[in-house]
Amino acid sequence: MNVTSADGTAIHFEQRGSGAPVILVGGAFNDRTTVAGLAEVLAGDFTTIAYDRRGRGDSGDSAEYAMEREIEDLAALIAHVGGTASVFGHSSGAVLALEAAAAGIGIDRVVAYEPPYATDEHPRADVVDEVRAQLAVGDRNGAVATFLQVAGTPAEMIEGMKSAPVWGWFTALAHTLPYDLTIVGPDARPRASLARISIPALVIGGGASDEALRSGARAAAAAVPGARHETLAGQDHGVLQFPETLKDPLTDFLKRA
Repeated sequence: MNVTSADGTAIHFEQRGSGAPVILVGGAFNDRTTVAGLAEVLAGDFTTIAYDRRGRGDSGDSAEYAMEREIEDLAALIAHVGGTASVFGHSSGAVLALEAAAAGIGIDRVVAYEPPYATDEHPRADVVDEVRAQLAVGDRNGAVATFLQVAGTPAEMIEGMKSAPVWGWFTALAHTLPYDLTIVGPDARPRASLARISIPALVIGGGASDEALRSGARAAAAAVPGARHETLAGQDHGVLQFPETLKDPLTDFLKRA
């Protein structure tokens, strides 16, 4: 199914289950298929929406990118399910979910899993111009490598990935990496806009994640008034591969009166 965003872009989604609606937002290198497992896990209690962010999968795109367009995409999905919905976001999708909540588009609860914010102890370089330049000359391999490096992936691991099937998945979505880098922001710190969030918010960090990601989650929780912060024991940034581990914390939070 599709909805039409404010700028005319078609946004493709899959809907499962019944109950209060929950929209699932993936991060970099994600489309609706990577959140489909979580959508299925939650479908016994909720109506779940797994969608292709613009530029990915079966969704359309626009010539000029802005984070506001992705917030409008979420607003179109929320309108489709009746005007209010909870939103779960992973990684850069968690930042998008928080910014959408701050924009006041009908989100009633928001969950952010490891928004990749930088902190004083764990700064992060701004590589959006470098990635754009690599993509402009068709260097998708370089763009992916640059993104992974700034995300903290060791160089030897990146080299190993290049011969694995996942590398083709990464390079196929390389054109959307500037979108994720734009969403997180040039200094990768929580924006002042998060102080406008007035709905219940939960920020989750993985107990097995590296300290940079866990500190980013804590920074996000500190930036959102009244936000809860929880640690999911035994999980790291790849939590979407183990969606059942998210069922209890999400169900408890999203159903809480």
